[in-house]
Amino acid sequence: MIREIHIDDIPDVLPLYISYYNEVEDCCWNDNTAGRRIHQVLSMEDSYGLIYEKDDQVVGFAMGFFKQYDDIIGYTLEEIVISKKYQNQGLGSVLLNELEQRVKERGASCVELHAVNDEMHEHYYGKAGYYTANNLVMKSKWFE
Repeated sequence: MIREIHIDDIPDVLPLYISYYNEVEDCCWNDNTAGRRIHQVLSMEDSYGLIYEKDDQVVGFAMGFFKQYDDIIGYTLEEIVISKKYQNQGLGSVLLNELEQRVKERGASCVELHAVNDEMHEHYYGKAGYYTANNLVMKSKWFE
C-alpha cells in the first residue's frame, strides 16, 4: 500500500533511513540527525511525500516539496529510500511512478532532484526518464 507520509510516520521510517544510508551509502546518520532531517522536510510548507508499506512493514518512502516558480509549480524530490532488503525488486520504480502521478495531479509541471553522480543512481533515474541537465550545475561553498 502506498499512502501519504506524515510527521507521525517518522518513527516508522527512521530505522529504514539510517540503515540504508549507513550501510549502503557509508554515512553516519543516527536517530537525532536523521530524525531532524526527515522532520525538516516533512514540516516545511508545501511538503509532500509517500510511504510504501508491504505486509504492514515500511519498505520505502519518498519526500519533498512543491516549489513555486514564476509560471509553474515544480516538485523537488529530497529523498527516496527503499529498504536494502527490498531493492532491485522494482519497488523504487513503483514508488517513484506513484509519486510522479500524484504530484502532477496536484499541479506540478516537473520533478527535480539532486542525485549522487554514480552508476547506480544514473541507472535508476535514467531508467525512469530523468536526465542530467547540462544547463544547470550544483554549486557549493564550504566554510572553514
